[in-house]
Amino acid sequence: MAYTVYAIRSKVDDRIYVGFTHDVQKRLLEHNRGETKSTKGYRPWVLVYTEEVDSREEARNLEKYYKSGSGKEKLKRFLAL
Repeated sequence: MAYTVYAIRSKVDDRIYVGFTHDVQKRLLEHNRGETKSTKGYRPWVLVYTEEVDSREEARNLEKYYKSGSGKEKLKRFLAL
């Protein structure tokens, strides 16, 4: 089963949150409903980036990269933030 690595951006302060899931639309709804402790205070969120991978391990490694300093900078350049 494929995984989607995603990035969402807060409309409040432009912060970026990165995660991975099987169902990105369902996950975005959960973030916007305040069901995720780490993103609850920065709602609303918009989906700004997705990348599909084949395994959970690939998804986790890509998530770690995008959460790192260089990965976060790459995302910001890609999104022109």
